[in-house]
Amino acid sequence: MPSALSDASFVARRARVWPWLLVSLAVILADQFTKWLVRQDLPLDSSHPVTGFFNLVYIHNPGAAFSFLAAAPGWQRWFFTALSLAASLFILWLMFRNRGKALFSLALAFILGGALGNVIDRVLWGKVTDFLDFYLTLGGQQWHWPAFNLADSAIFVGALLLIVDEFRRARQRRS
Repeated sequence: MPSALSDASFVARRARVWPWLLVSLAVILADQFTKWLVRQDLPLDSSHPVTGFFNLVYIHNPGAAFSFLAAAPGWQRWFFTALSLAASLFILWLMFRNRGKALFSLALAFILGGALGNVIDRVLWGKVTDFLDFYLTLGGQQWHWPAFNLADSAIFVGALLLIVDEFRRARQRRS
């Protein structure tokens, strides 16, 4: 009679990666579609209030998160593209290696989809389209979070899921 450990190992070996790749594809498609809508419907550098804490904007970011290296003379486009592609290959390797771990794989799928969504922008346009602008108004002054997009959101959600997954694993190891 097989042990529980060997049953779990068998399930992990038989688990499929393609559902997680479909999640990544869905993230890429949603990201590219929303960026296309923004590029079609809003003038560059425009801002359209939606609520008292959120605007739709259309800006280009030639840098990375928080416009890191945005003022660099152009090399950052290929640097961030190569970095994202290398990270994507590593994520794929992790997905295949850990296919029986659903939450971990879902987290990786979100990160992979987000990374490739922004790679597409860098390759096609040389910069990333950002359009989500959240802000806080206090005492008549506004503090804006840097604008971002769905790909960035997917990367963030994936990172949060990785943290949740690690807490779950640590709790399981203790019990």
